[in-house]
Amino acid sequence: MDQKIKFVMNGASGRMGRQIILNSLEDPTFQLVGALEREGSSLLGEDVGTVLGRGPLGVKFLSDGEEILKNAQVVIDFSSPEATLQLLKIVEKKKIPLVVGTTGFKTEEEKKIHDFSKKFACVKAPNMSVGVNLLFKLVEEAAPLLKDYDIEIIEAHHRLKKDAPSGTAKGILKVLAEALGRDLDGDVVSGRSGMVGERKKNEIGVFAVRAGDIVGDHTILFAGSGERLELIHRAHSREPFAKGALRAAQFVVKAKAGLYDMQDVLGLR
Repeated sequence: MDQKIKFVMNGASGRMGRQIILNSLEDPTFQLVGALEREGSSLLGEDVGTVLGRGPLGVKFLSDGEEILKNAQVVIDFSSPEATLQLLKIVEKKKIPLVVGTTGFKTEEEKKIHDFSKKFACVKAPNMSVGVNLLFKLVEEAAPLLKDYDIEIIEAHHRLKKDAPSGTAKGILKVLAEALGRDLDGDVVSGRSGMVGERKKNEIGVFAVRAGDIVGDHTILFAGSGERLELIHRAHSREPFAKGALRAAQFVVKAKAGLYDMQDVLGLR
């Protein structure tokens, strides 16, 4: 392996794609060798560095994954479920490990990623910041101790986010369900409206706020008689997620076939 890790960014012109590329330019560990973008994008053919205000890099926004991936050692994907599934076919053929930060997958789409990971290494995480993944760990430890408390999740993101609840909120729900033996289908309530009756004992409420340019806020509320505990993570920029994605790329290029998450990358399990 060369000294620098050669990576391709899928969803390169998106908010996260741009931030990851910018962070990689400051990191001597990485070399951007490809920027994948959807067909029809007005940026196709443009130099990535010029678009990002860093001067020409000699890497252009392109939509031909077959051509771009020929020099890659790893692909970082922050795109859409449809684009990720198209990418899977190419990276599987090229035998390239993958970092997936895209959210909003359906059950059958998740299975395709799982099948890919049986042959090649894949890090898939709804949130790649160190702080959020420590939050997952804290929730895992707190939940059994507060099993009789009411639990609510409130998440807030920018007005352009398409999926709800957020991938991070779903990740928190998964942690809670495993720690408490709760049913993700039967016990989770997404928002409340009208005469809903008294709160059920095992209920977990989830509320999604979409407003302005909020990067990402997540609050887990444990409320008991006479007290409440709140675990809160607030992202002030996308940089922590970008740093986490690059850290995941460093991990996955050396990993054996399998499906990993940021808990594995950070050594939290």
